[in-house]
Amino acid sequence: MDTATPAVTVALHDGDPASPALAASHQVDARRHGELLLPAVDRVLAGAGRGLGELTGVVVGVGPGPYTGLRVGLVTAEVLGMTLGIPVYGLCTLDGIAYATGGDVDGPFVVATDARRKEVYWARYADARTRLTEPAVDRPADLAEQVAGLPAAGAGAELYPEVFPDARPPAHPPAAALAALAAERLAAGAELLPPRPLYLRRPDAQVPAAYKAVTPR
Repeated sequence: MDTATPAVTVALHDGDPASPALAASHQVDARRHGELLLPAVDRVLAGAGRGLGELTGVVVGVGPGPYTGLRVGLVTAEVLGMTLGIPVYGLCTLDGIAYATGGDVDGPFVVATDARRKEVYWARYADARTRLTEPAVDRPADLAEQVAGLPAAGAGAELYPEVFPDARPPAHPPAAALAALAAERLAAGAELLPPRPLYLRRPDAQVPAAYKAVTPR
C-alpha cells in the first residue's frame, strides 16, 4: 500500500517475483486517504478471494511525501503487522514509480512527485531498478541543470513541464509495482527499509510557538 502521493493505492501479491498482482485498487484523492485506504484493502482482498488472516507480510511506501497522507499508510501498515503478527517492510515511493515505468525509459531518468509549496520530491535513476541519488526535495527551477535532457516520471514532472519537458507515466505509484519490486528484492535476499516516514522537511502544520495564557477569574 502507498499513500505518500494523492493516490491511495493497494495491491495483493503472492510473493513470486514472476507473478503479477492478484488484485489492485488505485484511487486519486489527496484529501481522503484515511477514508479510502481500509475500504481499498477490503476490496482488494475480496477481489482476490482472500481473507485478512491469510496475509504473510505488508509492504508500505515510506515516501517521501507530505506528512498527513503519508502517515495514514504507515500507521495502517503497522497496525496490520502488529495485529496479524506479520512483518512490515518499507519501500521508497519514488522507487515504486521508477519500477512501474517497466523499463520503457531508455537510459537514465528522473522520478519527481509533487511536494507542494512549489517543490518536488525527486531522485535520479539509471534504470527502473537502480536509484543513483538519495531522495531530495527542491524547487524545480533549481534542478534544471541536473535534470536537463532526462525523461521524468511522476506527477511532479507533469506539473513543471518547463523543467521536465519529457514527462512519462505513471503519475503516481501503483501498489502493484511496489509489491512486485518488494517481492523481487526479498527473493534476492535484499534488505528492505524499515516502515518509517521519509518526510525530508517539516510538516506544513506547525504547533504554535506560544499559547495565550488563560487564568481563571
